[in-house]
Amino acid sequence: MINKQSLVSLTANVIIVFVLIVIAIVGLGGAEVVAVSGEDAIYRGNEAVANVSLMFNVYWGTEYVNDILKVLDAFQVKTTFFVGGCWVAKNVEVFKNIVDKGHEIGSHGYSHKDAEKLNYAQNEDEILLTEKMIFSITNKKPTLFAPPSGSIGSSMFEVCKDNDYTVIMWSRDTIDWRDKDVNMVIKRATSDIQNGELILMHPTAHTLKALPKIIGDLKSKGFMVTTVSETIAPAKV
Repeated sequence: MINKQSLVSLTANVIIVFVLIVIAIVGLGGAEVVAVSGEDAIYRGNEAVANVSLMFNVYWGTEYVNDILKVLDAFQVKTTFFVGGCWVAKNVEVFKNIVDKGHEIGSHGYSHKDAEKLNYAQNEDEILLTEKMIFSITNKKPTLFAPPSGSIGSSMFEVCKDNDYTVIMWSRDTIDWRDKDVNMVIKRATSDIQNGELILMHPTAHTLKALPKIIGDLKSKGFMVTTVSETIAPAKV
């Protein structure tokens, strides 16, 4: 006959074993859990092709954009600018300069709201308002959406799917919005670079200073610095 103390001990052991099993399952399936949360987002491009993309998210830093464009011109590089709708509304001429230089335009939402916290209608407003703003100037609908702060949620994915947007994240972040160190930005953008990298950047003073070195380094390693669409495209047979 099992006494009370033995029963308590047995129950405790069963609970411990159960917890260990759950931990093991989560540990083994961790990568899948992460993938499910962003299963409709692209975090890097085609690894079979030596293309990489410098992607600029623009809500601020207007004073550096035209000089960044000059550097890209000097290196004959085309890349992708993900613009905020409210930024475009306030900086039409600078935006037109990006477009006139032949760079790809993606959406970064209208007012930098946290997409994960928005419902379907709110996400739709953020994306479609920006789309209308971009289309009114370029006569072209954007098809790429970079979520502000990398925040993603099911409603956002539904809106993007319903409106033919591809959700773009990144494979490496220069964190240039926080760390004002030119050498650090260069290292984060170029160290151990691989095919298909999507490199997140912003228009800052130190990013502008780092940009010639970054592009030069990438090209010297045999990479084509190009748009996000080109970088994520399937290899041509």
